[in-house]
Amino acid sequence: MGLQSALTTALTGLSAAETQIDVIGNNLANSQTVGFKSSDVVFATQFLQTLSLGGGPSANNGGTNPRQIGLGVQVAEIAANHNQGTIEISSSSSDLAIQGDGFFQVQAADGEILYTRNGIFKLNSDGELVNATGQRLLGYGIDEQFQLQTSTLTPLTVPLGTKTVAKATENVSFEGTLTPEGDLATAAQVIESLHLGDNQVPRPDASSVNAETAPIADTTSTTATPGSSGTLGSGTYQYRFALVDANGYEASASNVVSASVGPSGNIDLANLPNDPTGGTYPTVNIYRTGPNGSDYFLLDSAASGGTYNDTGATALTSTPLNDENLTGNYTYMITYYKAGDPESRPSAYVGPQSVVDGRITLSNFPTPPTPPIGGGFPAYDEVRIYRNLSGDQNNFYLVGSAAPGETFTDSRSDAEISDLTDSANQVLNQDGPSVNSNTLLTDVLRRDGLVYEQMFSEGTLSYTGRKGGRTLGTKELEITSTSTMQDLLDFIEDASGIQTLQVDSQNPIPDSANNILGETGTLKPGAYIQDGRIRLISNNGESNAIDIDLSSFRLTDEFGQVSTPNMAFGTTQEAVGQSAATDFVVYDSLGVPISVRVTTTLESRTDEATVYRWYADSPDNSVPGKNDIAVGTGLIQFDGNGNFVTATEETISINRQGLPSVTPLQFEMDFSLVSGLATQEATLAATSQDGSAPGVLNSFTVGDDGTLLGTFSNGISRDLGQLQLARFANPAGLEARGLNMYAQGVNTGLPVTGQPGENGIGTTIGGALELSNTDIGNDLVELVLASTQYRGNSRVITTAQQLIDELLNLRR
Repeated sequence: MGLQSALTTALTGLSAAETQIDVIGNNLANSQTVGFKSSDVVFATQFLQTLSLGGGPSANNGGTNPRQIGLGVQVAEIAANHNQGTIEISSSSSDLAIQGDGFFQVQAADGEILYTRNGIFKLNSDGELVNATGQRLLGYGIDEQFQLQTSTLTPLTVPLGTKTVAKATENVSFEGTLTPEGDLATAAQVIESLHLGDNQVPRPDASSVNAETAPIADTTSTTATPGSSGTLGSGTYQYRFALVDANGYEASASNVVSASVGPSGNIDLANLPNDPTGGTYPTVNIYRTGPNGSDYFLLDSAASGGTYNDTGATALTSTPLNDENLTGNYTYMITYYKAGDPESRPSAYVGPQSVVDGRITLSNFPTPPTPPIGGGFPAYDEVRIYRNLSGDQNNFYLVGSAAPGETFTDSRSDAEISDLTDSANQVLNQDGPSVNSNTLLTDVLRRDGLVYEQMFSEGTLSYTGRKGGRTLGTKELEITSTSTMQDLLDFIEDASGIQTLQVDSQNPIPDSANNILGETGTLKPGAYIQDGRIRLISNNGESNAIDIDLSSFRLTDEFGQVSTPNMAFGTTQEAVGQSAATDFVVYDSLGVPISVRVTTTLESRTDEATVYRWYADSPDNSVPGKNDIAVGTGLIQFDGNGNFVTATEETISINRQGLPSVTPLQFEMDFSLVSGLATQEATLAATSQDGSAPGVLNSFTVGDDGTLLGTFSNGISRDLGQLQLARFANPAGLEARGLNMYAQGVNTGLPVTGQPGENGIGTTIGGALELSNTDIGNDLVELVLASTQYRGNSRVITTAQQLIDELLNLRR
């Protein structure tokens, strides 16, 4: 029995040594396995054979111990060693290590949660962090606003190259020097368009008007026979004759016809001048001198071609003979007129007509049109007639008027009609009636010589002006059949960023000095109609000066045709005032770039302070139905040392209505780094702003607390998720599943989960790995001891076998 038990006892020793060698071999085999935890074999004695239980001491005996023979060894436990492994820096940001207690939680194929210390993770095609065998790393994910969702564990995702993010601007900082030197901003730039007319007012059609040289009364056949049956005194009497049309207008006077009579005589005039036109001049005016006189006065009238007997019974009138005649090349223009109302636009040219020492007759004047219901133009009742001068072909002067259908003979000299000191004389306004705020845009005209062009049609009008030499953003106005000049004025004012609204009642926007010749008072900024012209008054200061060039307006009509309405704006008053401007870009909540311009002008200076006014414009200010680009104004104050003191109204609000962006975009302007020291020129620059355009996720890191922090191409960082680790009260009780995976065991206790650094859980190290905790030296020593144990137990078996052999040999 003793030899047999020796064999079985030695056999347990062999088995125990084999187990230890297996465990040591596994430890050594995984000495390079990341996150591997080595194991130790714990032995215990096996059953004992009790030969005697022994006895306690007595009066006669000191006591005996039990006599027991051991029956071998058994493996009591293969204990996992969860001590910390060495941390090694990795080249991949997705590699993770745990410093302290805890395990990564990963999701198995069947949804079971497994645990591991192996921190080698890579991104799969869906951007999920997975280990080498495809299990997804678990943690808390984020929503669309990058807010952690802590309700449930989800696979952690890092969408490199696909996730984008933007940041709205909240702060803008400025630097520069706003000098107290230079002119105060007391005057604004004033520009005016050419004269704009109203197409509702008719233009006379002068194509039927005839202009011809008036006939001179022909006295070739006229005779003057003296007689003695009258009351004329003795002497020689001279006569001249002038043909008279139906309206009383005289043609040129004839040559002299004379006769001499004695006392109480008379003169019989026969064959008076005939009407060469056959009806235009039915009457002849007879002019005569006194006896032996030289001045002609109207005597009487008679029928053309008839006779007249001058007996002296009819006295001479006080009406002298108008002997003025025209010599030159003359052109006429006509207008419609009614007393008390503006006259119409002038007609096209009538003529030219050349005349030498004669007069010009105009006939067949057109009849004015009937005013439309509701008005539009007056009920004209006469035609005004204008003529140029023989030495001035460009200006036309009023020579008279006629009723429609009448004939008019022009005998007024150039000197007479061009004498503007006579209130009855006037120069023709070739532009015609001016527009007003209610004039429809489709009725607005501009004059080019004698051609009146329609400025606008229904369609889209775009405007791109310039302020302070810098281009403004483009704005658009939809022109419809009901759009008026007031709509255009509001559009230009708003799209030019002219600030008129009094935001700060304590510091109102200043008016401009009026340096325009012939005007007084002050000028309020804005767009107005002045004598038929658009007058645009900028805000004060050189950098606020508005300019509108030939290409500032573009009109796309309903047929897609593009034209450039040229209103020929010119400068009427130059801007005055030290100023500086800067352009910069901010971003809304969607990362859309928004252009902003800040202009500063020197508003005042005293013995104690320098004050600049700032104006802010943004062509991207979006309010449906409006085109206002002005987004704010305020003051900047510096003390006597040039130090920034304060700024007012420095919060800018840019509307983003009609867009999916958060509206309004609001940001603070910081002028604290701007100096008020004296320099030759004022300067201002926006040096920083904290918004950004959309950026793509291009890298990420993992913090000590397990937060996955993504870095985007625009420099913004956002949380992408957070690791949730687990620890166990008895990690040695975990059930190994292979592939560095553990499952919860019956003796581990419930997992305690949380973010790294809380609940006794260790911290994470991104870009690092925890190496195997195998102690190779110790295991090699243990391997020597295990092999010695194995050889020793083998020798016991050999010895027992020899003894058994000896026992079997006794029968021989």
